[in-house]
Amino acid sequence: MQDAASSRLRPLADTSTSAVVAGFIAMLTGYTSSLVLMFQAGQAAGLSAGQISSWIWALSIGMALCCIVLSLRYRAPVMIAWSTPGAALLITSLPQVSYGEAIGAYILASGLIVLIGLTGTFDRLMRRIPASIAAALLAGVLFKIGLEICVAAEQQPVLVVAMLLAYLFGKRLWPRYAVLAALIVGSLLAGVFGLLDFTGFQLQLATPEWTTPSFSLAAAISIGIPLFIVAMTSQNLTGMAVLRANGYEVPASPLLTSTGLVSILLAPFGSHGIHMAAISAAICAGPEAHEDPRKRYTAAVWCGVFYGIAGIFGATLASLFAALPAALILSIAALALFASIIGGLTQAMSEPNEREAALITFLVTASGMTLAGVGSAFWGIVAGLLTLAVLNWGKR
Repeated sequence: MQDAASSRLRPLADTSTSAVVAGFIAMLTGYTSSLVLMFQAGQAAGLSAGQISSWIWALSIGMALCCIVLSLRYRAPVMIAWSTPGAALLITSLPQVSYGEAIGAYILASGLIVLIGLTGTFDRLMRRIPASIAAALLAGVLFKIGLEICVAAEQQPVLVVAMLLAYLFGKRLWPRYAVLAALIVGSLLAGVFGLLDFTGFQLQLATPEWTTPSFSLAAAISIGIPLFIVAMTSQNLTGMAVLRANGYEVPASPLLTSTGLVSILLAPFGSHGIHMAAISAAICAGPEAHEDPRKRYTAAVWCGVFYGIAGIFGATLASLFAALPAALILSIAALALFASIIGGLTQAMSEPNEREAALITFLVTASGMTLAGVGSAFWGIVAGLLTLAVLNWGKR
C-alpha cells in the first residue's frame, strides 16, 4: 500500500458508494454494540444527563478527528474507537471514586499510551508478530461477530434470511453493493414488520461539560492502570493486527501518540480514551469497502464524518439506535465482515510451517476467554507465539 503515498490525495475522487456504506456500518456497529455501557456506567456513578451526553460528545469528536486526519495522512483505513472493555470496567469502578478523580485516571491511562508511542516500543513488538498470527487474530476477533447472524436468525428468521439472500444476490450481480442491498432490504422489512420504534426519539444537541481533573492513588489503581492495560491488549494490539492483515504497513507509534494526546485533551469532557479499532477497522479495510485497497482509506474518512455528526447529536443516539431491531444490527455487522473473515483465515493458513500456531491463535481468540482480567485477543497472540517457539525450537 505504500505506493499510494506517492500519488496525489483525492478523497472525493477516490470515494465510492460502497466506501460510504462501509463507513456508516462501521459507525453503526460501534455505537450500537457498546453505547449502552456508557449510560449504564454513568447512571451507576450518579452522573447527570449532561455529563453523560458530554462523555459521548468527547469520544465521538475525538474519534472523528483521528479517523479523518490519520486516514488521510497515511492513506490507509485507520479506524479509531472508544475502549469498549474500558467502558465495561467503568460500570463497577466509576462509582467508587469521584468524577474528577476518574478524569485524572483517564489522563494517566492516556499519558502512558503516549509514552509507549513516543518510545517506539509498540512498533518493535508488532514487527515481531508473524503475518499469519496477526491474520489468525483478526479472524478470531471477527468470528464471534460473524456468528451473531445465527443468533439473529433465531429472533427474526424472515428478516435475517431476506437480508442474507439480498447479500448473496448482491454478491452475484453487484458485488460492491451487496452489503448496501442487505441493509436496504433489512430496513424495509423492519418497517413492514413494525420493528422500528421511534416513539422515544428526540432531537437534542450535545453540550460539552468541563470537569476539573484531580488525581488519587485509588483512582490510578482501580481505573487508570486497568484502562491502559485493556486498551493496549484488547484494542491497540488487535487494531494494528487488522491493518497488517489487510496489507497496510502503518507505523504504530504516531497512531498511539496521536490518539493518546487527543484522549488527554478530551478527558475533562468525559472521554475515557480512544484507541485503535478492530471490528470496525475490518469493515473499512476489507474488500466490501472498496475494490481498490489504495482507496479504502475513504471508508474510514466517511466513518469519521459520521462519528462527528453522531457526536453533535450525542444526547439522542441511545434513543435512535434503540429504534432499530437488534437482529438487523447483528446481521448487517456480520455480513459486512464476511470478506474480512475469509481473508483472515486464508492468510492465517498460507504458511504451512505456521498453521498450528495460527490455528491455536484463532481458537483462543475466538473463545472469548478472560484470564487475569485480560481478554482473549492478548492470550491468542501469546498462545500463538508460544506455539511457534516450541515448534521451531532448535531449528535454524
